[in-house]
Amino acid sequence: MSDHPDEPARPLFFPVSILKLTLLSVSTFGLYELYWIYKNWSLVKEREILSILPFWRAFFAYFFCYSLFKRIAGSCTEAGIERRLVPGPLAVVWIALWLGGVNLPNPFWLVSYLSFVPLLFVQAAVNALNQTVAPDHDPNNRFTRINFVWLILAGLFSILIIFGALLPE
Repeated sequence: MSDHPDEPARPLFFPVSILKLTLLSVSTFGLYELYWIYKNWSLVKEREILSILPFWRAFFAYFFCYSLFKRIAGSCTEAGIERRLVPGPLAVVWIALWLGGVNLPNPFWLVSYLSFVPLLFVQAAVNALNQTVAPDHDPNNRFTRINFVWLILAGLFSILIIFGALLPE
């Protein structure tokens, strides 16, 4: 939905493949999830002309994830997307998993690596929505050089941390 007829329609929310979201979330200890939230709030700010600060919405993501998920669900409903997205439970599960690493003893804190799982449901809805409103958009399903650097460096570090957590004391 662009202002200029010769300009292609832009996606409403941050496009990224499920595989890319999963691998980058796991390998970066969930930091990619904050980037994902930042990118989504940036698109919301631009599209709705809001005076919000997407960086702080991502920094305090546990306060703002529900409203983002709710916006996405509402946009899906408006566009006639038949995916049932339940923002409340998804936000609760994401927050619990994301913060779980802080409060759980070794090795149970590893459950926080699963914090990307609720986002997969949200991203599936986003991808369906973006495909409907902007069929020619870039689905962001290719890994860039910087993605590979993150996957390798953070992935190796992540493996070391998991290995260390599972070793007997």
